[in-house]
Amino acid sequence: MKPLTANVHLYTAMLDRRHVDVYIADELGGSGRIERITENSVKVGDAWYLRESCTFKYAG
Repeated sequence: MKPLTANVHLYTAMLDRRHVDVYIADELGGSGRIERITENSVKVGDAWYLRESCTFKYAG
């Protein structure tokens, strides 16, 4: 699955309430729905992840 890199990808996933996986250094670091997006971070479930340090992909 291709990474969600652009703002439009992340906002689409959030609005569609799609589950996403969060990878940190190629290891699964978390999973859930995107709750909030800022310029520097993304909140997935109850956890915040730095955009520059993580890769976001649709779960599945």
